[in-house]
Amino acid sequence: MVDDGDAPSRYALSFTSGALLAREAEIAAGLYLREHDWTRARRLIRDDNLLQTRVASSSARLAREVVQRLAVLSDQELELLLEAAPSERRLLLWVAACRRYALIGDFAEEVVRERFLRLTPTLEPERFDVFLREKSLWHPELAALAASTTAKLRQNVFRMLADASLLADGVIQRALPTERLLDLLRARRTSDDTRFLPLAPAPAPAPGDRP
Repeated sequence: MVDDGDAPSRYALSFTSGALLAREAEIAAGLYLREHDWTRARRLIRDDNLLQTRVASSSARLAREVVQRLAVLSDQELELLLEAAPSERRLLLWVAACRRYALIGDFAEEVVRERFLRLTPTLEPERFDVFLREKSLWHPELAALAASTTAKLRQNVFRMLADASLLADGVIQRALPTERLLDLLRARRTSDDTRFLPLAPAPAPAPGDRP
């Protein structure tokens, strides 16, 4: 949250792929944990065409996108990404997208999770458009979007939700993270990133319980 009088940061809107990039993420995470250098990992992905794209420009673009998303994860989270079952990996990649792109994170927290908690789990595409209009009051970059761009952003976000098994047939699905994933998301210093998941909040400690 910004202080009164401060303009909010512009939303990054460069998520050109609506996929969670699970296969690409596994490759990139393994390289990073070997090299511990995202610049080098990205260069290796691009130069060796490890993502197996047919066009060099596509390889560079996809490498940049997957690295930007994974760079917001801790080393522990990246290790979990490689060990995780597919369902757990998809949830972690959804959280990565939410961290990388504040627009996705705000939609996940303020619309998806809020509707889930209020027991109104339907999520029509129009909800995304309403969200953008409301946010445009503080983010003029959203008011300037062409209709085609809005449609593409909506399509990408809804595809990510479906890929993460958080949306099916227009209905929000409860997230089923493992305890180890929950522990990592709640261990962040800046925020409890379970806020990005349609999930009931953790119960408050009982009086007298140790923190």
